[in-house]
Amino acid sequence: MKFSESWLRSFVATECSGDELSHLLTMAGLEVEEDEAVAPPFTQVVVGHVLEVSKHPNADRLNVCRVDIGNGTVQQIVCGAPNVAVGMKVPCALPGAVLPGNFVIKVAKVRGIESSGMLCSAKELGIDEDASGLLPLAADAVAGDDLRRLLDLDDRMLTLKLTPNRADCLSLTGIAREVAALTGARAVFPEIAPVAVTSEVTRPVALEAPAACPRYCGRVISGVDARAASPEWMVRRLQRSGIRSISALVDITNYVMLELGQPLHAFDNARLAGTVRARMARPGEKLLLLNEQTLELAADVLVIADDEKPLAMAGIMGGEESGITLETRELFLESAFFAPAAIAGRARRYGFASDASHRFERGVDFELARRALERASELVIAICGGQAGPVSEAVAELPQRTPVRLRSARVARVLGVDFTPDAIAGLLTRLALDCQREGDDFVVTPPSYRFDIEIEEDLIEEIARLHGYDNIPSLPPRARLSMLPQSEDARALSRLRQTLADRGFQEVINFAFVEEAREADFAANANPVRLANPIASQLAVMRSTLLGGLVGTLQANLRRRQNRVRIFETGRCFLRSEQTSTRTGTQVEGFEQPWRLGLLAFGGATPEQWGSPARAVDFFDLKGDLEALLLPAVARFEKATHPALHPGRCARVLLDGEAIGFIGELHPQWVQQYELPQAPVVCELELAALTRARLPQFAEVSKQPPAIRDLALVVDHELPLQALLDGLHAHRPALVQDIRLFDIYTGKGVAAGKKSLAFRIVMQDTQKTLQDAEVDAAMQQLIDYAHQAFSAQLRA
Repeated sequence: MKFSESWLRSFVATECSGDELSHLLTMAGLEVEEDEAVAPPFTQVVVGHVLEVSKHPNADRLNVCRVDIGNGTVQQIVCGAPNVAVGMKVPCALPGAVLPGNFVIKVAKVRGIESSGMLCSAKELGIDEDASGLLPLAADAVAGDDLRRLLDLDDRMLTLKLTPNRADCLSLTGIAREVAALTGARAVFPEIAPVAVTSEVTRPVALEAPAACPRYCGRVISGVDARAASPEWMVRRLQRSGIRSISALVDITNYVMLELGQPLHAFDNARLAGTVRARMARPGEKLLLLNEQTLELAADVLVIADDEKPLAMAGIMGGEESGITLETRELFLESAFFAPAAIAGRARRYGFASDASHRFERGVDFELARRALERASELVIAICGGQAGPVSEAVAELPQRTPVRLRSARVARVLGVDFTPDAIAGLLTRLALDCQREGDDFVVTPPSYRFDIEIEEDLIEEIARLHGYDNIPSLPPRARLSMLPQSEDARALSRLRQTLADRGFQEVINFAFVEEAREADFAANANPVRLANPIASQLAVMRSTLLGGLVGTLQANLRRRQNRVRIFETGRCFLRSEQTSTRTGTQVEGFEQPWRLGLLAFGGATPEQWGSPARAVDFFDLKGDLEALLLPAVARFEKATHPALHPGRCARVLLDGEAIGFIGELHPQWVQQYELPQAPVVCELELAALTRARLPQFAEVSKQPPAIRDLALVVDHELPLQALLDGLHAHRPALVQDIRLFDIYTGKGVAAGKKSLAFRIVMQDTQKTLQDAEVDAAMQQLIDYAHQAFSAQLRA
């Protein structure tokens, strides 16, 4: 909302300086985004009256002028402006004047003719960009008057950055109400009285969409002079509000909109047929707007129409075919209330915006339409002449203002300031709110122009604004704190992150919404959870796996020549699931959002160095990282398949018999499709399983020396190592403390289809040193079990 400070002060005569006023509005929530001068500083520029104009004897494009500068003083000034003429009033910079840019005017000779001053254009004074000729002044301007005072050039232009809830401040009246409430100054607004009805010409109106347009007023004004000039004071106020002057009738509607906040529209009454109706657009209807854009109107667009055609997009923009022109002699003036929901978003849908739509979609005073129509009628008759006909009005059910209860105790608790009920009453009175006092409580009925007051907190905000945010003390928060319990059977996510960082991984964060193709590739998910309003067309579904994001991060790093990448991510995935309705007990579609951890390793197993040979990271490197992450728990790994992974290099991860994720190399198909130089090793695990910790259990530490034996067993090549290890652990004698694989061998000395597995057996007793007989018996027990369960043979 842009406006001139002098216009505002004509409504409310506050003693605040310009800077104080800007600060006051900003601290009240009406942020002053721009505060600029109407014109830059200049001195000694007065009104000049051109008395004579003659050609310069030594220059074709120059004129010698005799100019009255007041008090009977006439100066000779050489001027090159093409529009200089006898009798016109123009700005005249006297000798000694300092113009914008520190340009000093002196008495000088121009082509041999003395010139005592300079006649100025708007650009030379910094008022406008027009440099085509002299700035013409009003014919009644008095020669010698100071130009800054005449044109009010010490005025300032303020631009408020309003939040959408403060639609009541999209007018000078609304801003003046705020200033009056903030400063205690008295606001004085123009008196609006019904104009005298001097014509019987009328046009009926009807509401065919009463929910979208509950009130519509119109009046025919006959015999207007559309060519009449807009008053200079009106043009000046419009220009300083960022609106270009077009014609007197258009300027009047814009002026009333800025003054009162009610958008208006003027139709050429001769172009209308029958009743003017507020209705929804019909299928296939098109409308040529004033901006020369032809639209095919959707069914949810509210239009103003007559008996034959649509005339305007209601509350947004008028149509070209019914608009006023300089030939208009009879106009139909419209003033209406349109429901915000019926206007919101319609202009943006068609790629444009208007001052009217900006106001209506935020909420316009629904009691203002009739008063604004009378104010506009008064200005039309005063400037363009004419005879006003009776007002045609149709009213349906207008919005209801629901009373809001405000509790004094609640104000004190929210703001931290002990307001007395009398203080609260005084602040509400300054806001001109209709309130009834009930003890220490207040029942406030919001006025028709305040759509933002709906709940108690809205009124508390008003109290805070008037009291002043600067006056609310900053108190340290006070609360009773208690130590939260920390369970020993849970691990913090920060510990997992730190463990991975210690092992050379870096954390990444990817979008939870991904490309649909990646969901199909890495999760074989043909029915992902779709977004209703994606931020980008390609990011249209929610992820069900972290792999797509990790591979995307790998690609980004490879494009930047990072050849060794070790990354991890924790985040939610989104899956469809059936859930039981608590209301009906039936199965309904729902969603699961498991929290997962994803790992990816690519490139060298170690950073490039001289101390060890270079080799690519493999399955077992990431498996070791995973086992370190799970300590002290021990996971099992079983061969499995996964749509994203190599069919022969993929394993399911089990913890305490529960599948918690998978690990493996990326499938060769995706390596090729995503243009990766080698296959990364990836892992994805359920975070809930990783954050569970086993409670520590006491075990006595033996002081006796251990007995260590090696056991080499020949088994079938297809036998999984894990099955043999599980069996040996389950059937080990009590004195066997550890069984660890240290060698796998196939080749000479081992039959085809067989493999040799060598285990290191550690035996120890807490009470005594083990004897050879006890050790041999334990070893034989393990050998016998392996032979019976797996047909294992001792390697010769």
